[in-house]
Amino acid sequence: MSRARSKKEESAEIESDIAMEEAPTSHQPEDEMSVDQNEDEDAGDVEDDEDEEEEEEEGQRVRLLPGSTPTAASFEFLNEGHTLGNALRYIIMRNPDVEFCAYAIPHPSEAKMNVRIQTFECTTAIQALEKGLRDLQELCDVVSEKFIDARQKFAENSS
Repeated sequence: MSRARSKKEESAEIESDIAMEEAPTSHQPEDEMSVDQNEDEDAGDVEDDEDEEEEEEEGQRVRLLPGSTPTAASFEFLNEGHTLGNALRYIIMRNPDVEFCAYAIPHPSEAKMNVRIQTFECTTAIQALEKGLRDLQELCDVVSEKFIDARQKFAENSS
């Protein structure tokens, strides 16, 4: 007959399974050096970390996935979801040189979106993506302009 384990036993077992190198810093014991002594050494590190974060944000957000050919390619978009994916798929499929276009979100917990484009021989998948992004930008500009005009007319009529 097995006995139920207590919460203390379960947490002790979990803690013993975590390698210290893999554990978050909050789980790692403090060195003998005091926190005050570490602050002077870490002051420069904070600025470096902020610079690295800014570089990551400004980094490339679209990449060509391996296994692509000129007329059939998959692209990975970082920090994008269904909003851009569905709109971009719709715009790209309106291009008569595109044979197939689809998008997928590989996993909901990852901020990634994949787009697959297959074209006829007269154009490349990269050209189709570039044209689709330009066309979508133009469409958004038109919608924005019409919205602003309609809002101004409404405000004038309300006064």
